[in-house]
Amino acid sequence: MIMVTEPERKYVPLVSANVSFFRSRRTLVMTHYPGYLKTYPNMHAPFPFHLGLHRLTNGFRAHRHDFLEFSYVVEGSGSETIDGVNHPMVPGTFTFILPYQVHELFTDPGSTLVLYNCNFGMDLLYETGMSGGFGELFAGLDDLPAYARLQGEAMEEMRVRIEEMYRETMSTERWRDTLLKAKLAETLVRFDRYRHQSEAAPETSGATASVRPPRSGKSSVWAAVHYIHNNYQEDLSLSDLARRFSLSASRMSEVIKEATGQTFVRFVHDLRLRQAASLLVSTDMSVTDIVHEVGFGSYKTFARMFKEAKGISPTDYRKSKRGRPAAVRDSFSQGKESQL
Repeated sequence: MIMVTEPERKYVPLVSANVSFFRSRRTLVMTHYPGYLKTYPNMHAPFPFHLGLHRLTNGFRAHRHDFLEFSYVVEGSGSETIDGVNHPMVPGTFTFILPYQVHELFTDPGSTLVLYNCNFGMDLLYETGMSGGFGELFAGLDDLPAYARLQGEAMEEMRVRIEEMYRETMSTERWRDTLLKAKLAETLVRFDRYRHQSEAAPETSGATASVRPPRSGKSSVWAAVHYIHNNYQEDLSLSDLARRFSLSASRMSEVIKEATGQTFVRFVHDLRLRQAASLLVSTDMSVTDIVHEVGFGSYKTFARMFKEAKGISPTDYRKSKRGRPAAVRDSFSQGKESQL
């Protein structure tokens, strides 16, 4: 397997190797409550995208987050559990993680799992030019696996494509972000084709057939969560949301809590605060304009909730973030941040 050969590139562990909660696949029993990762490198940049190359000798603990993630294994062996369903992680395995899915990585004893890991905001899939059809990636969750194991030519093509993306993240060339968006779109489209093809004709698709996850009704859950993500700036109410998806208000409340671990109100406020933090860092919009842009009805409520969440006022948050060096190259050299 050909790896990235540039001498200045280094593997970056997801978190410090001495963290005690890492463990190998000697045990697959979850012994703790999943962590909730709230940020990743470059999350609040104008282009919320991070792609890293990592070496895992002891896996990575169970966790969830509200952004999207894909990984691609290039070396080593282990397994991954996504919402209780375990699958192998071997060279050629591509995994696509949706928001709030609990997932955990295990490394086989004596092995080192080497994989690309990409984190990106949902907004990247819904910007102009990328919206067509991407909702299908989130549909059919009861029928399609979250991973595909590529083989032969398909495996090599995916590796080359992701390596090109990785090199592009280090670039300062013109049109860098535009090119990365295009490559991200192609990568996800190829993955979706592979998993559909493997279900239909595994012997000719270049991807092996996967064990279907148990039916759980999560497609309808995701539809509601996805709707909130796209409309949190509006005047959303639990009753209106319930009517839209033909559920009672109490059942919709349960659905949101089960999927996100938060109440409906807390979930919407959290999305608004995250977007506000991003706008404070990446734009020159006034705080008042940001308040209205993200859907808060009053500045006073926003300022109080922002300070409760961040520990400082919106104005001080903007000053503190803009006061730190934020070179693109440095931000991409960071590992996956763990807010556990």
